[in-house]
Amino acid sequence: MTPEGTVAGGAATGAGPLAGCRVVELGGIGPGPFAGMFLADLGAEVVRVDRPERADDPDAGGPADVLNRGKRSVVLDLKHPAAPAALLGLVEHADVLIEGFRPGVTERLGIGPHVCLARNPRLVYGRMTGWGQSGPLAAAAGHDLTYIALTGALGAIGDAAGPPQIPLNLVGDFGGGGSYLVIGVLAALHAAGRTGHGQVVDAAIVDGTAHLLASTFGKLGRGEWSDERGVNRFDGGWPFYAVYETRDGRYMAVGALEPKFYRALVDLLALDVDPERQHDRSTWPELRRRLRNRFAQRTRDEWAALFEGTDACVAPVLSLTEAAAHPHLAARGSLVERDGVVQPAPAPRFSASPSNLGPAAPVVGADTRAVFRNWGVGGVDELLDSGAAVQSGGPALQGAEPAVHSTEPAVQSGSPNERIGS
Repeated sequence: MTPEGTVAGGAATGAGPLAGCRVVELGGIGPGPFAGMFLADLGAEVVRVDRPERADDPDAGGPADVLNRGKRSVVLDLKHPAAPAALLGLVEHADVLIEGFRPGVTERLGIGPHVCLARNPRLVYGRMTGWGQSGPLAAAAGHDLTYIALTGALGAIGDAAGPPQIPLNLVGDFGGGGSYLVIGVLAALHAAGRTGHGQVVDAAIVDGTAHLLASTFGKLGRGEWSDERGVNRFDGGWPFYAVYETRDGRYMAVGALEPKFYRALVDLLALDVDPERQHDRSTWPELRRRLRNRFAQRTRDEWAALFEGTDACVAPVLSLTEAAAHPHLAARGSLVERDGVVQPAPAPRFSASPSNLGPAAPVVGADTRAVFRNWGVGGVDELLDSGAAVQSGGPALQGAEPAVHSTEPAVQSGSPNERIGS
């Protein structure tokens, strides 16, 4: 891992390609905060606005609150009559607003897209939901697992003889959700720069997950993919693209699809098989049996040493803790450690405007007064006195560095059932 706060391949103090972009993130869970972190990693000024109740959350703020790194924290109680107007004051100075409530919630709070765009016509209004802003299920509750279930993605993952396997919440929340929100926001920012007009970005996890399946649906349409689990090229159905247990109960991942890589696999394992019959499906049961038996003869680390740097496309299956220590990830600085917390470095990398790992997440509400004053929005003392806003006692950590990015508050209101994410 690289030294604390630095990103390999770029300057430790880089501003990032989104320097100068201001983002208001309405506090939520899952894909919305991930999108805000992503934008902060790219150099945007991100302010998260939370409900007062989140100030009592023991997991909020500090180095382990990775999804809120690089942001500043404001607390507004949107149930208070004065709070929506205060938020709109911030919106006037923002480039982007991100919200993750169920459809219609921000409209009821008086901070919906029509109101916000009337105050700031260049604003990009990013909406993150599971089902989308329309459709029969738009108002229903859900989580990552239920969203990817309906897209077909969950049903395609797992062994043919077992149930679907849950791919953490990477495919829905963060892949089809937060990442697509970021893509949509960046595209809308580009359009606003050309036209002077902002717009609403409707990012739905079901839409993004379905979009991620483009290649798979293409193969299905060509007859190259069977609509059942565990019998296809990328789902473990092919014996030379699968995972095998080793002598010590660990695993090796084998991805030797191309003939030259398959020949390297056969040679390194000293398998008595004909490489020219790689795609002869009649040989696959026996090939799988031989691969299983061969990998069971050595430990994972012994196999890893044998395959390291070869073209056989074989790698050890590492735990999260082990991944942080792998020489390749360490050399690239893909994972960094700050205050004892291992976390991903900003990605991707830029040659002219390198990103910088922002400061750890502040205490909820630590920046309320400073953000309103820095953004030129008056009346913060009155908001604090009335209870519409809350200023907490200080930074997330003793001696913590101040927020690098100038950020805007993200507002959260309503019950947890009105929020989206996992």
